Amino acid sequence: MADNVASLFRGTAAHSPSMAALARESDGVGPIDFCIPCNPYFPTPGMFDELAGRLREIITYYPSSADTITAELCALLQLPPSCVAMGNGSTELITWIDHLLVRESLAIPVPTFGRWTDQPMETGKRVDMFPLMESNGFALDPAQYIEFIRARGTRAAVICNPNNPDGGFLSRRAVVNFMDQLQDLDLIVIDESFLEFADAESDPSVVEEAVLRPNVIVLRSLGKNFGLHGIRFGYLVANPALAGKIRSMLPKWNLNSFAETVVFMLKEHGQEYMESLHLVRRDRLDMARQLSALPGLTVYPSQGNFLFVRLPVGAEGTVVRDRLLSEHRILVRECGNKIGSSSRFLRLVVRPETDVRRLVSGMEQVLYGSRRGAAVPELGTGTSYSSGTAAVDRLISETNGVGMPLAAQAAAMPSLPPAQTWPGPAPAQAPTGMPGLVPAPAPAAAMMPPQQQPRMPAPAPPQQQPMPMPAVAQMPGVAQMPGVAQMQPGPQMQPAAQMMPQAPPMSAVAQMAQMAQTAQAQAQRQQAPIPAVVQAPSPAAQAQARSMQPPPQAPAMPAMAPAPAAGLGQTGMPGLRNRGLTAAQVRGRTEPEPAPAPQPTGWPAAGAMYNQVG
Repeated sequence: MADNVASLFRGTAAHSPSMAALARESDGVGPIDFCIPCNPYFPTPGMFDELAGRLREIITYYPSSADTITAELCALLQLPPSCVAMGNGSTELITWIDHLLVRESLAIPVPTFGRWTDQPMETGKRVDMFPLMESNGFALDPAQYIEFIRARGTRAAVICNPNNPDGGFLSRRAVVNFMDQLQDLDLIVIDESFLEFADAESDPSVVEEAVLRPNVIVLRSLGKNFGLHGIRFGYLVANPALAGKIRSMLPKWNLNSFAETVVFMLKEHGQEYMESLHLVRRDRLDMARQLSALPGLTVYPSQGNFLFVRLPVGAEGTVVRDRLLSEHRILVRECGNKIGSSSRFLRLVVRPETDVRRLVSGMEQVLYGSRRGAAVPELGTGTSYSSGTAAVDRLISETNGVGMPLAAQAAAMPSLPPAQTWPGPAPAQAPTGMPGLVPAPAPAAAMMPPQQQPRMPAPAPPQQQPMPMPAVAQMPGVAQMPGVAQMQPGPQMQPAAQMMPQAPPMSAVAQMAQMAQTAQAQAQRQQAPIPAVVQAPSPAAQAQARSMQPPPQAPAMPAMAPAPAAGLGQTGMPGLRNRGLTAAQVRGRTEPEPAPAPQPTGWPAAGAMYNQVG
């Protein structure tokens, strides 16, 4: 296969070589397919067995007319047959839409499905291409797209939702508003070929709107949803006049016997189909997570059954594609021949976890394997690669989510030194006790005044209520005290003599000086219960201290922290990190969807299909 890989791809202008061509060039067994965006869980094995058992009958006889097959599909989806036209794949319908309804110009965001750019140009139409910016994650801004259409004077406009190849998604409300703003256009096409894989909202389709509007067509694919690209069947929904105009131009037997057989089988397999969509959505999350762990690889948000990824700096998509195919028998879609994309981008179809592990392993070897043959250059000094997901997480962690470095914030708050994690339990779980106590991390403990250095006796008078200690951040003093980094505050503050860390052995002179300081400190405490270096507590703290009955020993001191300042909730400290944003939350979805509710027997209606699972 290796000798013919490049020639196979050179022979296909805007698409990848067929699986049959790849199988012919190998030993008859095709590669693992991450290129063709079909459903890997449908049809079920039982459905394939039924098709195999009827193969002779299917290929021997003519199919029924397109009207008969369309009527069965409409009964399944609860759509009026007068508003539906079925074609030999969505490409046939795009061709007739261009010939019959696009007069002079068509607008389309790029990158996108190649036939939306190629077909109008082949018939001499002007194609106004609205670029989706990489800097914006290839997201479509409908307002800017409308301005572009007005400025160009375009008479027909297309939106693919989700878009191919990036999987970008617009809400139903945004699409309806788009159609409202462009009611005067000759034609608006909403291509929903991949919409049944979306789970961003429960009912994203605008099929019901299309039936009522004079200039709107919704395009749907059956091959992609059902995992049957080879059968070639799709349909469009529009008002009766538009649908009838397309339907009148289609050949009487434009749908084959395989398409007829599958359409008539579907009413018995609605539950299996909905479950297959649920599995694809689950696998999409897991596949994005695994790919995001590859250094330098950026994974874009997707609502399709595929993921759009950007290769690390220096990696060439055609080299990666060819090596994955020849060395690992994995087929991927390199997007250098898509308008608005480049060879640095791949589209990877969502597949089960076993296949994804093989893909990730192959990409690791191709991108970062032995440096002699690696597709990514050797990392230079000061150069590092990180996945798109990790980069977003790191950006938010380092800037606290508001663009201010955490080091600067920590410097402004001396009670929480920078680059120091909380060594004890979460502050919210501290027991109730005397207020105003702030057990700080180890560096702050080194700032205690000389009178309270290590090995200093700290007697607690039994007849006097100890006053609240000041926050350690307010204490000037020694900056380099050995051994304090190991201080670990527990759930309750221990007496001072137990809390103080042990200093290293002292010389005789130092011990005598220490004893003198200790005696002086004791004399001062006997004269005045409150040391001079301790600031007076607040009135509220004094009132609370007076209200407390003096126990036989010093009361327990909680490991409490001061209330965080504004914006501190997004720090990376354990116990506070959950208030920030993770990269998965930036992307919009953080966990797999819940398991689908029990389904009624039968096939869901087109407008209600998305309420079943999602």
